[in-house]
Amino acid sequence: MASRIKDNVISLSRLYDAPLQAVWDAWTQPDEVAQWWGPRGFTITTHSRDLRTGGHWHYTMHGPDGTDYENTTAYLDVVPMQRLVYDHGGHQDRPPLFRVTALFTERDGRTQLDMSMTFPTPEVAVQMSGFIRQAGGESTWDRLAEYLGKRHAGRELFVIARSFAADIDTLYTMWTDPEHLAQWMPPTGATMRFLRAEPRVGGTSFYAMTFTGGEPMYGRVQYRELTRPSRVVYLQQFCDAEERVIRPAFFPHWPLAMRTTVELVAEEAQMTRVTVRWEPMDATAEDIAEFVQQRTGMTGGWTGSFEKLEALLQTR
Repeated sequence: MASRIKDNVISLSRLYDAPLQAVWDAWTQPDEVAQWWGPRGFTITTHSRDLRTGGHWHYTMHGPDGTDYENTTAYLDVVPMQRLVYDHGGHQDRPPLFRVTALFTERDGRTQLDMSMTFPTPEVAVQMSGFIRQAGGESTWDRLAEYLGKRHAGRELFVIARSFAADIDTLYTMWTDPEHLAQWMPPTGATMRFLRAEPRVGGTSFYAMTFTGGEPMYGRVQYRELTRPSRVVYLQQFCDAEERVIRPAFFPHWPLAMRTTVELVAEEAQMTRVTVRWEPMDATAEDIAEFVQQRTGMTGGWTGSFEKLEALLQTR
């Protein structure tokens, strides 16, 4: 599930590893906005921007297929470092699609973004939620996290966050119990089998992943932190059948180790937000370049896994 839908409102929350000023600047400075605004593969050109109550932002979004989308955002309420309210998706020849309220709150040096999109009717909200998912719109907020990590911490990250209709303890179990993990983690079209499973701090798990008609690929997980029900940290590596660390055949410069950090936050009693952060470890410049280039593919892979997780949760 990309976000929560209630009546005619779609809402989402994100927690960014950056101070409030940095997040506000990323939203409001045109040169910074251009680094992350839009789904993966999209770029934007700002033509004019007047960031104030009653002002506007005129920009063109360029799709990866070459299609241009003209937009004029109308600002209804601008409170620096606190709130933005604006009508989104309109232009000279069409009315706005929905109204956005974005709230920015400092949380112990990090910044929480609470965002709501209000549509004319509940039916339109459901329809637009499906369109946002199909267009990869959720990745906009993941790209913001990656941009902040690069600009303010000097770290290249891959980030993906989703909300699931389940309690936080169930999501933690789904992520740490090998029996459950093997049912949803593999990419679409693949199966996963644990040859050894030690889900404890200091333990390692060794698994085989097989695509239909293909040879098994092996991987190892080294658990660094397990804090139930909110946090899982592990090191992930490709291996051969003898558990020797290797580079995967499909990427000549893939990092030899990836640090995975999974944070779980209860948004409601039966709604949990999961944020996954991947970071290359001990990587060369070529490794980093390959990692950055493959972010779109990583989004597709994780999206397929999350869809399987969502379906699995619905059977419980």
